[in-house]
Amino acid sequence: MIIIIQNLLFSLALSLALTLILESGFFFIAGKRNKKDLLLVLLVNVITNPIVVLFYHLSVMFTDLHRVIIIIPLELFAIICEGWYYKKYGMDFKRPFLFAISANVFSYGVGLILQLLNIF
Repeated sequence: MIIIIQNLLFSLALSLALTLILESGFFFIAGKRNKKDLLLVLLVNVITNPIVVLFYHLSVMFTDLHRVIIIIPLELFAIICEGWYYKKYGMDFKRPFLFAISANVFSYGVGLILQLLNIF
């Protein structure tokens, strides 16, 4: 049981770190420069990422659902939450939900590639 908890905590930390790096990188790739908006992106991901990762791991451990069935609603949750925060509190997000979708697709895609290459 302790090993499961250690693995879960490691996964949560690694996922959050990679997400913060990738989505802040995407922020700059998308041409954004507002420091308050960058801080918002980081804070919103600190809220949404651990929730998504924790629910993903718990769902995989305690249900027989296919991983895709688990991932899609969790990613939609993250996109909706993040888009809402960008719309409500962002300074220069002209299309906050499009930014949220794009940042999450970018982050998830790069993470998937890193897993396929056995880097993480």
